[in-house]
Amino acid sequence: MLTRLTALLALTATTALAQQTDITIGMQLEPPNLDPTAGAAAAIDEVVYANVFEGLTRFGRDGSILPALAESWEVSEDGLVWTFTLHEGVTFHDGTTMDAEDVVFTLDRARAEDSTNAQKVLFEGIESVEAADPTTVRITLSEPNGNLPFNLAWGDAVIVAPESAGTNATDPVGTGPFTVADWVQGDRVELEAYPDYWGEKPALTEATFKFISDPNAAFAAMMAGDLDAFTNFPAPETLSSFEADPRFEVIVGSTEGETILAMNNQTLSDPKVRQAIAHAIDRQAIIDGAMFGYGTPIGTHFAPHNPDYVDLTEQSAYDPERARALLEEAGATDLTLRLMLPPPAYARRGGEIIASQLRDVGIQTEISNLEWAQWLEQVFNGKDFDLTIVSHTEPADINIYARPDYYFQYDNPEFQALMAEIDATADPAMRSELLKDAQRMIADDYVNAFLFQLAKTGVSDARIEGLWENSPTQANDLTDVRWTE
Repeated sequence: MLTRLTALLALTATTALAQQTDITIGMQLEPPNLDPTAGAAAAIDEVVYANVFEGLTRFGRDGSILPALAESWEVSEDGLVWTFTLHEGVTFHDGTTMDAEDVVFTLDRARAEDSTNAQKVLFEGIESVEAADPTTVRITLSEPNGNLPFNLAWGDAVIVAPESAGTNATDPVGTGPFTVADWVQGDRVELEAYPDYWGEKPALTEATFKFISDPNAAFAAMMAGDLDAFTNFPAPETLSSFEADPRFEVIVGSTEGETILAMNNQTLSDPKVRQAIAHAIDRQAIIDGAMFGYGTPIGTHFAPHNPDYVDLTEQSAYDPERARALLEEAGATDLTLRLMLPPPAYARRGGEIIASQLRDVGIQTEISNLEWAQWLEQVFNGKDFDLTIVSHTEPADINIYARPDYYFQYDNPEFQALMAEIDATADPAMRSELLKDAQRMIADDYVNAFLFQLAKTGVSDARIEGLWENSPTQANDLTDVRWTE
């Protein structure tokens, strides 16, 4: 009996030791670099957010704001001074200590005049950052901003060290539970667990992000077992095949991704033309044709799952006759526009459908399929386009419409003043009403043609648990991911 018990215990121990601790995750887009403080591409955060880099605060899987490098914080009665208390014993991956001086460096760098941070606007209200002691940071604002913990949770606000900040794009050094072991450009990024991580150690010891841009190749790789998960699966038309296979779990949730037909408000300066384009678009046809039914129609730049959302879809409802009449009123009956499409399937497939719909009302398009780096250079940075399709996956980012230099170049002083009022308002009910006003204003101005809220459609090995169902931010947070057998 004792011998059998000993053998059973040995077998149990062997099974536990053999439990899988590595994972391979598919991604459609490769990040252009690995520094979330120096790039706008969502793919950067999808690899490094909460895995390699951490901020003072962070987004939880439900969108809540959680402590990260800051274990707690408090705000003064006048709302101007925020005091953050840092965890002790935190080190960067190069072994150097993370302390309050690194926070001061990070936030001063992000808000500097020559900052290249893609979300520099998050830091504009900061008047000063001081290190009261190694574990205490005092942030003074120029005016009250109840959204500060939210702003500091973005990937653009992760804490970096002065010794390594300049090379984080290719050799990232963060404080997270994983280090970057290798980046084989064009193929994969490999992560390894950081042995001296200050927080709870993850169950995974290794993780590989494999870049597969072709939807057919992604399907084949999942079916062959070459991938363990594809959290933003690029071929929704094949999800039924995975649902019918007990080896897999299909994970359908929501994202912060407002998918829009963005218009260059400088080259398309006549609001009647923009309104005509909006009325020429059949949203449901795009959702059905490009996304195979996955997606929620939107009429403004706001997520439908947000409690402050206003449904304005009827204001720009599909009405080709109205579109033709508006074009005639604007004297734009012979219009040819450049439609620049980045790689994601929603853009390439959706672009073909939109081109056909625009043609039906008399607008011709010249389609250019761009790789992601080209799109960032020509469209996002160069503003050299008429139309483009992109999902804005940053959380609660209607404030981008208050930035005249943003790529679609909408310049409305009234909207800018409204966003400033929202930032200074702490009362939730008042903020809600002002956010509704903001949604109506950009819909009234037909800044862009608002298409649909991007669904999160993922596929994973059925034995994996802990992957995010929804995407409150653009991330593949591996901190709670584990194999169940």
